[in-house]
Amino acid sequence: MRAEAVMSQQAGSSFPIPVNVVRMLLDRAAIEPKAIATRFKQGGAWRSLSWEELVARTRTISDGLIALGVQPDDRIALVASTRVEHSLSTAGAFAARAVAVPIYQSFLASEVEYILRDSGSSLVFVENETQLAKVRGSRAALPELRKAILMDGEVSPSDADWVIPLTELERMGKEAGGREPDAFDQRCAAIEADRTATLLYTSGTTGNPKGVVLTHRNWCYEAASVAQIAIFRPGDSILFFLPLAHSFAQVVQAVWWHLGAEMCFAEAPDKVVENAAEIRPSLIPAVPRVFEKVFASVVGTGTAAPGLKGMLFRWALSLFDEYAEARSEGRIYGGLGWTLAKKLVFSKVAKTLKEERLGGRMRVFVSGGAPLSPKIAWFFDLLGLQVLEGWGLTETAAGTAVNVPGRNKIGTVGPAVPGTEFRIAGDGEILVRGGGVMKGYYNRPDATAEVLDPDGWFHTGDIGTLDADGYLRITDRKKDIIVTAGGKNVPPQNLENALKTEPIVSQAMVYGDKRKFLTALITVQDEYGRKLLASRGITVSSYEELSRRPEIRMEVEAAVARLNATLPSYETIKKFAIAPRDFTVETGELTPSLKVKRKVTTEHYRAVLDALYEEKFD
Repeated sequence: MRAEAVMSQQAGSSFPIPVNVVRMLLDRAAIEPKAIATRFKQGGAWRSLSWEELVARTRTISDGLIALGVQPDDRIALVASTRVEHSLSTAGAFAARAVAVPIYQSFLASEVEYILRDSGSSLVFVENETQLAKVRGSRAALPELRKAILMDGEVSPSDADWVIPLTELERMGKEAGGREPDAFDQRCAAIEADRTATLLYTSGTTGNPKGVVLTHRNWCYEAASVAQIAIFRPGDSILFFLPLAHSFAQVVQAVWWHLGAEMCFAEAPDKVVENAAEIRPSLIPAVPRVFEKVFASVVGTGTAAPGLKGMLFRWALSLFDEYAEARSEGRIYGGLGWTLAKKLVFSKVAKTLKEERLGGRMRVFVSGGAPLSPKIAWFFDLLGLQVLEGWGLTETAAGTAVNVPGRNKIGTVGPAVPGTEFRIAGDGEILVRGGGVMKGYYNRPDATAEVLDPDGWFHTGDIGTLDADGYLRITDRKKDIIVTAGGKNVPPQNLENALKTEPIVSQAMVYGDKRKFLTALITVQDEYGRKLLASRGITVSSYEELSRRPEIRMEVEAAVARLNATLPSYETIKKFAIAPRDFTVETGELTPSLKVKRKVTTEHYRAVLDALYEEKFD
């Protein structure tokens, strides 16, 4: 590798960038005021808001916040799932010249308290009683927090001194707007591009999360830049379920406000397939875990099918493995067998997935938040479903590189978005400079100086390479590289992603820093495992019982052996353990974007991992 490589795409951004996020939204609404801006489920039925209705509610929320005494640069937190009220409240906060601080609704009360305290938030929007309870118990430790605004439910008399319903906030806003009808427009006109818009907290995989300062200029640049590459189109129907505390979701929201589309808020992540059949989306942004689950479901159902149908699917799947490997290596794959497999098996899978489960209008998926296995991307491509993988960090406002329609290179995260530059340092670290790069970490100048150099280059901590066309390939996180006792450097993500393409594997964490060999902690796909046992006349009552079955261990052992057969000796996984439960966000092993927290998972399973290095371990 060269000591340093530089690649840029349209550096200097030759396209117009809006002044602030609210102005961007108002301009879009002025173009098509009566068009539907958003759809959402309420009372079991899909409802909608036009662009002018969306702006009207933004105005009343903003005016209501001012009536509550919100001052410029006040921090306003939001603890809620992905729903239209979250977006409206964020836009209202922006229009009050305040700073939005979204918090994952899955966070524990202690995590919510930390962010509220660290950000100095004076108000917090909470979705319901469950989220309010997380804040209520911490009030004594949060002297700057004055009010909570409840989206759903009734305010109890004991909370009436500090909690108001969202409906009351909007009523206050209407009254205030009636008294000063020009105040909203004047505030919006006074929002400078460099004013802080969002404090977006990192996932905290290696310690307490840090507040990333992102400005109106950052989000406006992201929206205008992504608009240049035509992934999102004004006529799209977007099925949206990404958590709005994640930078990927924030970019999608900004692009929506800029380009215009129908943003369809899913009822919940587990209702995505059901909602897709109802609203027939054309675009779905998702994290790799979603694609992994779809792949595992299709494979699990097909391989467990009885008789000839199951035999045919298993035969076709074995050919698909060869096909995916060939395509990843740039080779052509064909033959009579493959032609028959596509016609008899994969064409039927494609029809079921595209027409019945997704509604028949799907144009493109966008994948981000974590690495996507090329094998899974090739599977969707085979079915005629394009998955465009992208890459970015909270510190770069997420939209940093992405594949584009018609020029999709599976296995890469695409070229830099317009106006952004990449540099590969001598040790392989990816450096980024452009309009999405953060202002810094909130109240942490030392931490900012560690990653943001005087020339504006952000040091990402990710390792990667650039090809001759400027497409970026991510190989691992710098801090995650395993150095074995023998001095070999092993990027664990590659091994983990390969394991997760096996239908029996749900999650995997490769371990072995400063150890003589590599091991893995693996969780299994519950549905697939149960079907496998059922085909042999065995039923289990729990995941834990499933994980202990010898038949399951043999299946995982075979999956590990298949991976090891493709690896040099020092990268092979010599031993593994099956965890007694799957990794989850609630138990702390996964981030809200469903990436494994290595430090937490290692602490939770320290004894299990240590036992893998004992000679007596079986």
